[in-house]
Amino acid sequence: MSDIEVEDGNKRNSEGQILDPNAINAINWSLGMKIYHTAIPCFLAFLITFSSSVTAPATTALMTEFNISRTAALLPGTLYMMGLAFGPMIMAPLSEFIGRRWLYLATSSSIVAFAGGAGAARNFATLLICRFLCGFLGSAGVAIGAGTILDVWGVAKVGGLARLLFICGPFLGPSLGPLAGAYAMHEYNGDWRWTQWIIALIGAPTWILILFMKETSDVQIQPSPKHSGRFGTVRLALSTLKAAVLRSMRILFTETIAFSITLYTGYAYAVVFSYFASATYIYSIDYDFNDRQVGLAFISVVIGYFLAAVMHIIVDATLYARAVQKAPNGRPVPEHRLYSGMAGSIFLPIGLFWYAWAAHPGGHWAAVVASGIPFGLGAFVLFLSSIVYLVESYGAEAAASALAANGSVRYLLGAVFPLFTIQMYENLGIHWAGSVFAFLSLALLPIPWILFKFGHRLRKNSRFSKFDQR
Repeated sequence: MSDIEVEDGNKRNSEGQILDPNAINAINWSLGMKIYHTAIPCFLAFLITFSSSVTAPATTALMTEFNISRTAALLPGTLYMMGLAFGPMIMAPLSEFIGRRWLYLATSSSIVAFAGGAGAARNFATLLICRFLCGFLGSAGVAIGAGTILDVWGVAKVGGLARLLFICGPFLGPSLGPLAGAYAMHEYNGDWRWTQWIIALIGAPTWILILFMKETSDVQIQPSPKHSGRFGTVRLALSTLKAAVLRSMRILFTETIAFSITLYTGYAYAVVFSYFASATYIYSIDYDFNDRQVGLAFISVVIGYFLAAVMHIIVDATLYARAVQKAPNGRPVPEHRLYSGMAGSIFLPIGLFWYAWAAHPGGHWAAVVASGIPFGLGAFVLFLSSIVYLVESYGAEAAASALAANGSVRYLLGAVFPLFTIQMYENLGIHWAGSVFAFLSLALLPIPWILFKFGHRLRKNSRFSKFDQR
């Protein structure tokens, strides 16, 4: 949306759309109310991404029940991720018209309903349809969660912890999903349906919390005179959706900063899913692990995530704080946000090479499990640094489109990578298949370093970057 203009006593944007004059500013709410409205998008971000990997332990059970191949048995996870990739393109613009609260209600209801439907599916097609709709309709929590955090806390530094907690969800969710799914199946004698019902059981309390949620958005668009009429609001919604999608694609494919960051973070996120897909293969062959033990092995990755958060906070309080002090106006250039990302670019290939070559029959399983720590640290701190860099490079308006494109590419790659991971490990062997992912991470390693040195030039020639004009 463009800057708000005042005309004829009404607040409008540059396209003539009237903004809601009765909107409430959530920044002025009490601390307790802010925490409540921060917890909900954080819970949903975790649940939505948790649902993407919770089916991983059910692969063999699905193959047996529906008489399908291993690749086909991975499709429930793939279609769910496809829903997450494309759903936000519709959900985010839609929140401008019906508000965030109603979308949160629709999201939580869809997750509970379609997770229950997937658990009750009697044929594979029904399972696939329910999984896709669960991801597509449930994706609003990811699509508008960052906007809710911004509504409640603004851009003030005090909201940094809230933003960090929200960003943790898309990484913690997929990491803990296989563990929860494995224990649920073990508890219920290998019944894969409990991997779906556990989603509904976790989603139901969140749905109850959302019932007491208030609207946080202080900008809701009303149809302007040129969009009046019976179908005026529908036409306006469709035009806004079209503009949002086209803007995201333009930024992705014409902006070097956005494209390179999206490519790198998308790859790092997709490799997380390949890591989980390959772990069952590696640990079962070399160490005779069951699904529960494989899930427990992922705790090392979670440890890496927490170390990444600590590193990001320390870098922000030291190197970035020093840059703030040296900046003439107290606002250093966005490239100073890349310090932790440059460190992450080193840890990521270290973790991947370690994972690829530590596994061998007769060796100790702890040597392989420990590789998850540098891997998780590198992937997550790279993501944290890159997202903040995108926001500061493009400003509030263009950053929303850049982040939307980033999220779609990220989930799309996350959907595709597990489909060929096991085949790679079977054909190339454990060491060299893992090394392929590690070598690709080495090829992408220079991106944050190059942006740190030349990012100011790229922003100067950008049509969307607003930093230098402020």
